[in-house]
Amino acid sequence: QVQVAESGGGLVQAGGSLTLSCTVSGLRFGDHGMGWFRQSPGKEPEGVSCIGAADMTPYYIEAVKGRFTTSRDNAKRTLYLQLNNLKPEDTGTYFCATGLRMGTSCTKLDSYTHWGQGTQVTVSS
Repeated sequence: QVQVAESGGGLVQAGGSLTLSCTVSGLRFGDHGMGWFRQSPGKEPEGVSCIGAADMTPYYIEAVKGRFTTSRDNAKRTLYLQLNNLKPEDTGTYFCATGLRMGTSCTKLDSYTHWGQGTQVTVSS
């Protein structure tokens, strides 16, 4: 059984930082591309960043480029998202996904086989 668990969310002021972690069990962690998503109430999940299994160069959407950093530690079976210079519009539930299907868009949630419940990030102005 695959389990995906995020942690590290919280309440911060604008301009602050957080580090999110995502641990995965039940599959060969290093074999799969992964992504970070965020979702606000009433909105569809938004793909924020993704990183391949072999190619470790992360992709970022324009809204977070230069502020967020994605990395992975395959030995620890953990995906990270460093969030810097946070803005109120970054508020949402952040969750990670694994099991990226080949040939699909890494910023679309249905491109993945498994994802977690998420961790809440709230940025106050």
